[in-house]
Amino acid sequence: MNHIPLIELHNVTVQRGERIVLDGVSLSIAQGEHAAILGPNGSGKSTLIKLISRELYPRLKEEPWSLRILGQERWRLFDLRNHLGIVSHDWMQMCTRPYSGHEIVLSGFFGSVGVWPYHEVTAEMEAKARATMERLEISHLAERLTNEMSSGEARRILIARALVHDPQALVLDEPTNSLDLHATHELREILRRLAGEGIGIILVTHHLPDIIPEIGRVVLMRSGRIFCDGPKERVLHDVALSELFGVPVEVVEKGGYYHVF
Repeated sequence: MNHIPLIELHNVTVQRGERIVLDGVSLSIAQGEHAAILGPNGSGKSTLIKLISRELYPRLKEEPWSLRILGQERWRLFDLRNHLGIVSHDWMQMCTRPYSGHEIVLSGFFGSVGVWPYHEVTAEMEAKARATMERLEISHLAERLTNEMSSGEARRILIARALVHDPQALVLDEPTNSLDLHATHELREILRRLAGEGIGIILVTHHLPDIIPEIGRVVLMRSGRIFCDGPKERVLHDVALSELFGVPVEVVEKGGYYHVF
């Protein structure tokens, strides 16, 4: 495994208005690592995603701080897509429009929503988009409009859009939100297959069962800070999660998945 971290934050603070939403966070995720970031709503998880995708920037402060991806502090957004595929709520909302599934997947090459007349679509791009849809078993959605798809179908289209660049890792923000049980199961199976193919999975969630068995590390976040970080077998226990969510819970592992009661 390459010794340069995929993502590295040191003493990073983010302020939105008067509120500190990330408070001196330090976190390093290795290339090829599968990790989950778990915490209640408002803990700073989605802000962390926006930092990584360069939608937000840290607050400047006197103390030393840094935010690096693959050792670099500065990135052209287009180049960053070759390393990190972002699947977030914001992109979900932007891509749920009267565009076909194929067009949304193809638009991943341009960082746009839909393909526009000034975009130069090559035969290689067309072939890659089709192959990626086949890989996720969604070729049947190629001509269907995304605003007419189920939430589960649209989520898989968005993952395909992120995969056309062959990124090193997928960063997923609450990927099973609004999905029914069947769609949730299908999505988790897709993530397991991608993890097995060597794509890093960085999962942000507040649902414990979203943490697929391939994920070995869990980072707990609370009130904009890292509360606990380590192997999931040591982190996902009754005391830590009861304190994290503020309610008494019992953690049970079954078939590689963790559940709370």
